[in-house]
Amino acid sequence: MQRLWFVTNPHSGSATRQKCEAIETVFEERGLTLVGRSGFPDDPIPEAETLDREGVDTLVLFAGDGTINAALCKLANWQGSFLILPGGTMNLLAKALHGERDPHAIIRAAHGSDRRVALPYVEAGPHRAFVGLILGPAAHWFRAREEARRHHPARVLRAIGFAWRKTFGRSGLRVTGVPDAPRGYQAVFVEPFADGIDVRGIDARDWRAIVELGWDWLTGDWVTARAVTSARVQRMGIRGTGKVLALFDGEPVRLDADQAITSGMSAPAFISTREEESA
Repeated sequence: MQRLWFVTNPHSGSATRQKCEAIETVFEERGLTLVGRSGFPDDPIPEAETLDREGVDTLVLFAGDGTINAALCKLANWQGSFLILPGGTMNLLAKALHGERDPHAIIRAAHGSDRRVALPYVEAGPHRAFVGLILGPAAHWFRAREEARRHHPARVLRAIGFAWRKTFGRSGLRVTGVPDAPRGYQAVFVEPFADGIDVRGIDARDWRAIVELGWDWLTGDWVTARAVTSARVQRMGIRGTGKVLALFDGEPVRLDADQAITSGMSAPAFISTREEESA
């Protein structure tokens, strides 16, 4: 890790300009060369050809899950390394790779480290999720979350109303490939593991469960929502026709209902500073 390209998201509440400048100061202190920077989405994620031409060996990501996902998917075949810093709300990837270290401590530990690990991901067609995939009517709560991040109270209330109607007014999402799945879920969370995908179904039939699920969404703590079905499988599908709303690491995609959902493993390209042998 010597020649870096720094990707941030200036619209993120966590990755502020002041924090980015402090991180760049740590780069300088460690004798690292900052070749370029991108403020996504205003600036595009750099092309692999650009990184290679500039001699970049490490892409440093200080952003939320959506920005990290965009970079990892675009650069899936790039031969360099990725250093993920906690710059979002939940920072699940950063915690998996570095534990509870802060960005400055991660950079200091990563400098000179040759430890690279592979990460599992959920895959559906051209889309990947390294943190998780969310399906079902309750996925519409993402609009309320985004408006909350933009500090638009009136729009938050409208988005909550829309998400409530979508969640409570439908019979739910039906899935295939999951043992003992009920007729429909309000939300399905799919998390990647090395040996398959973990599928957790949320059945929010009463208003208290829906309020709880919505609050989990707004606070970013959706992984604690109540699951009525949990299974580790190799492959799953969606029963029905047309398209369904899917959130890949929080980013919305309209997914064909007949699209198979499986898992995969990345190349060993992620710098890890955890003491455990696997992230």
